[in-house]
Amino acid sequence: MRLAGIHHVTCITADAPRNVEFYTGVLGLRLVAKSVNQDDPTVYHLFYSDEQGHPGADITFFEYPDARPGRAGGGMVHTVVWRVRSAAALEFWERRLAERRAWIGWAGDEVRGADPEGLVHAIVVDRSGDPPLVAEHPEIPAEMALTGFDGVRAYSAHPDRGRVLLEEVLGARPAGDLAWEMRGERRGAVIAYDPAPAERGIPGAGTVHHVAWGTTVAEHPRWLERLEQNGVRNSGVIDRHYFRSIYFREPNGVLFELADDAPGFAVDSPVSELGRRIILPPRFEPHRAEIEQRLTPLPDPRAGWPPAR
Repeated sequence: MRLAGIHHVTCITADAPRNVEFYTGVLGLRLVAKSVNQDDPTVYHLFYSDEQGHPGADITFFEYPDARPGRAGGGMVHTVVWRVRSAAALEFWERRLAERRAWIGWAGDEVRGADPEGLVHAIVVDRSGDPPLVAEHPEIPAEMALTGFDGVRAYSAHPDRGRVLLEEVLGARPAGDLAWEMRGERRGAVIAYDPAPAERGIPGAGTVHHVAWGTTVAEHPRWLERLEQNGVRNSGVIDRHYFRSIYFREPNGVLFELADDAPGFAVDSPVSELGRRIILPPRFEPHRAEIEQRLTPLPDPRAGWPPAR
């Protein structure tokens, strides 16, 4: 069994409207689902991805309006890494992020920027050969668009301590100094570790909550068996309606999830309607009016767009 790269990355925001504007308006992703945190349905869970809502390009946010600003520290992901097709696309993103005041600078051969709450994004030229996962946007030509996740970077005081879990349990392969790739038949992505800063991390707005690695419906129960056979404490299988999940922490402290590939967001509505209304798992439908009353109204970011290409 092999994990098919990153399924999704889930983060925290304190400001859903500003979050939507950045991830759809600046990064050019599609808002594919407006839902609620299934463990706390009083708050949003927003999903941004490619045009079809595929795993591999899906960055999600819990909105906690009173959340304090966070700071990445040991055992936390500090950077989300995206792919583009070419060096010309990197130059496009340098200009675009600078125009939107989200530019940090170049770091070697990658462009770096940050969202309004400080979550860092790096953009690199894709060397993987994986199929691109692209969202449409009127200001971003398809050849310049983000094409999915390349990986994540985390802080750790002892980055080598996760080697056994990553290689022997999760089937990751070394991908450089203190970096490992999870690669299945369809996709791959890397997690890399950097020395932790002296200051302790603060979970909050602008930080990553967890990283989900992708698997299939058929193999998902087998991953649970493998984790338990190797003594990895976990949540068991949790039905998230759009996919099923298993949660556990790797030895450095990063919260991992294993998420399967079905049924996806189109279980509730056709692909053409993704992101236009609040979708709720069936158990929350009887409480829709109460839930919607608590949530900040969010306009459709594609309202007024020309018909899709």
